[in-house]
Amino acid sequence: MSKQSAEHHRKAAEHHEHAAKHHRAAADHHEAGDHEKAGHQAHVAQAHHIQASHHAEEASKEHAKEHAHH
Repeated sequence: MSKQSAEHHRKAAEHHEHAAKHHRAAADHHEAGDHEKAGHQAHVAQAHHIQASHHAEEASKEHAKEHAHH
């Protein structure tokens, strides 16, 4: 695995971890009845999900380039 591919996997994992943290915070805020804060946390979680997906896709592209058969 190339260094670039590994880095994309690491960044994807980090963003998934951040997303999970924000989803937990959203759940806590919902339970507390603070729907405005819950919505904000959910929005931030979604942004991290998008970034994680981007890095996962980039890792896949790097893998395909490394193992392409011409």
